[in-house]
Amino acid sequence: MKTLQIKTAQNVNIKFTLANVGLRLLAFAVDNVLKFVYLYIVYKIFDFTAIEKMFNGDNWTVQAISVLVLAPITFYSLYTEILLDGQTIGKKLLKIKVINEDGFKPSISDYIMRWFLRIVDFNLFVLIAIYIFSVGMPNEDLIVGLLFVFGKLVGLLLIIFTNKNQRFGDIIANTVVIYLKDEAKFSDTILVNLENEYKPTYPNVIQLSDNDVRIIKDTFKSAKKLNDFKIQTKLRSKIQEVTGIVSKHKNDTEFIETVLKDYNYYTQRM
Repeated sequence: MKTLQIKTAQNVNIKFTLANVGLRLLAFAVDNVLKFVYLYIVYKIFDFTAIEKMFNGDNWTVQAISVLVLAPITFYSLYTEILLDGQTIGKKLLKIKVINEDGFKPSISDYIMRWFLRIVDFNLFVLIAIYIFSVGMPNEDLIVGLLFVFGKLVGLLLIIFTNKNQRFGDIIANTVVIYLKDEAKFSDTILVNLENEYKPTYPNVIQLSDNDVRIIKDTFKSAKKLNDFKIQTKLRSKIQEVTGIVSKHKNDTEFIETVLKDYNYYTQRM
């Protein structure tokens, strides 16, 4: 598998294993099975013919109901990745997740960009087909058929041939998909010692991910070793930007140490 090496501001190298196309296809298949199960259950429960009769042919109302029914499928990858910290259910089962190229948790706007650009990665043919039908071209059916096949392969081909296994949505959103094969070791690297009576200060640290804390800890460790206070200040600013925390400490060192302890408190003891 390909790897992604990230160098932090203090020249700390962190290596991630990139998820290959096989893992991503399997996760994609699992997610689609869940979508089909949802549709099957919905159409077994609801009698849409009866709904049409109920509204006496009011197509707008019927269409609105259809949109509401399909919304959980349409936005599935978006809300699951936001709620499950970069994972859909399929990704969680296959132990892969989305992270920012810098190793941090993607922002909500990053997730939205990835989701929106699926139309290019998997449905590019739709956009081109609409154009072809609007202008009229010879052999329209053949061209649209070829575009259908090609359009569905755009995302797959990009994952195979790009250096970081990125589809178009990943490239624009600056995200990558990593394989969590070293998840156990990964968790060990973010542990810090806590006193039994330790009381946390910053509940908002739970907005950080394990990836974020790993980078924070490694960078902070190097900065302390070299007495590089500028890096600690930058690190404190980044933590505050991501979490919205307002520091209650007199210096950056105490603040960052408390953040690391608080994260361990909330994730390991609760």
